[in-house]
Amino acid sequence: MSELRPGDITDEMRQAMDKALRHRFQKELRALAANIRADAEGRYDSAEPGWRTGVEWTLLWIENTASQLTETGP
Repeated sequence: MSELRPGDITDEMRQAMDKALRHRFQKELRALAANIRADAEGRYDSAEPGWRTGVEWTLLWIENTASQLTETGP
């Protein structure tokens, strides 16, 4: 079996790897948001003021970041 040399890796291969990594990170961010959402359910009523707003802001930030991973890039 031959080994890959630096010239064997094309730009298309690099772009495909970058795209796959961005999709994986996007999936992981969305799983994190789902876990945060599930943990926060039922805690809003007994939480300190501002806690709910903080959770909602965090979830929005995570979703926006995840969405941008596939909207930008090569």
